[in-house]
Amino acid sequence: MSDTPVLTATDLGAVDAGLVARWCDELALVTEETGRITRVYLSPEHARVNTLVAGWMEDAGLRTWQDAAGNLHGRVDGAAPDAAVLLLGSHLDTVVDAGRYDGIVGVLMAIRTVARLTADGPLPVALEVIAFSDEEGTRFGKALLGSSAVAGVWDEAWWDLRDGAGVTLRDAFTDFGLEPDRVAEAAVDPSAVVGYLEAHIEQGPYLEQAGQALGVVTSIASARRFTVEAVGEARHAGGTPYERRHDALLAAAEAALAVERICRATQHVGTVGTMTVEPGAVNVVPGLARFSVDLRGEFDEGRDRVWDELTKAFTLIGERRGVSVTPTEVHRAPAVFCAPRLMDAVRAGIESTGESQPMELFSRAGHDAMSLGLVTDVAMLFLRNPDGISHHPDEFVSTEDIALGLDALAVAVERAARA
Repeated sequence: MSDTPVLTATDLGAVDAGLVARWCDELALVTEETGRITRVYLSPEHARVNTLVAGWMEDAGLRTWQDAAGNLHGRVDGAAPDAAVLLLGSHLDTVVDAGRYDGIVGVLMAIRTVARLTADGPLPVALEVIAFSDEEGTRFGKALLGSSAVAGVWDEAWWDLRDGAGVTLRDAFTDFGLEPDRVAEAAVDPSAVVGYLEAHIEQGPYLEQAGQALGVVTSIASARRFTVEAVGEARHAGGTPYERRHDALLAAAEAALAVERICRATQHVGTVGTMTVEPGAVNVVPGLARFSVDLRGEFDEGRDRVWDELTKAFTLIGERRGVSVTPTEVHRAPAVFCAPRLMDAVRAGIESTGESQPMELFSRAGHDAMSLGLVTDVAMLFLRNPDGISHHPDEFVSTEDIALGLDALAVAVERAARA
């Protein structure tokens, strides 16, 4: 018989977890594609989920509004009119063909946690849940747009970003009913914020491997993203000897393999997630290939050293094949380290569920906490993610683990609020 204790959630945690799971199922139906979940920034589906979740916030006693960047907020004021605010939340947008829990479960857990903690009156601080609108960057290629607006770090250059249909971010704002010139109004006042807590599925297998339901996040990986263009020469496939070919696709493929080889050797994470080829004819040597590189590491310095190594490899590949390989950076986010005092609150929350030695782990995925970390202390609670599957329809978190997470989050929030 195993000596590992069986953790049991409180009755309230179990009831709320069932509600959260049902809400996740309901939001999964709000999608632009039949048969799979796709919900992107400033889309009709974005508006629909904001309306749905605002209703659930209001039922829980939160006052709601949509900010100037399209993020949804729900708030319960603190005991004093000028009380500072503790922020909670995650995101409601998805990747293409997504699961139903990434981001979403954290928003819904935050709503139920605020409802639980304020049922008998306000806490010393205000509690505000933010449902961020563009963590994934699926539509415009730039992640964390919603939380960047809240952090007050909006870049005017982003207005010229275009989606796959050629619509600019500025035009998408206007079509959604937002006023681009007012986006700065979404920013919080850092002096009035005491911290930010985010619950999220792990998106990796480490909690499951350790046999633990919940974990304390120590930091969030630094990230850089690039589009890379390989320009060769389109030639007749039958008539062009190999020694005269400048095959852009083969150069791009070799570069993609270099990403894997170098990142594995340096214990970083590098992914080539997209690739397009022109002219795209079966009987033509490809003259142009474009691909993406997503590079992540625990520390900024190591990540940047790996990128330098990758660019050298790309140059050598291009020179050998007579193909120019040119990267353009489209996203950069520094590593964010969680605040010890808030990590202690999360740890105490997990311990309250019966786990004597909560696991600590760094997040290899990016989160809205990265933006909030620019203006306030942050911490994260991870929930076990079976098989580590995420950004995929098979993504899952059990109702039992949600219940434990709700109990832990309630303790963490109350401890942070009363510190």
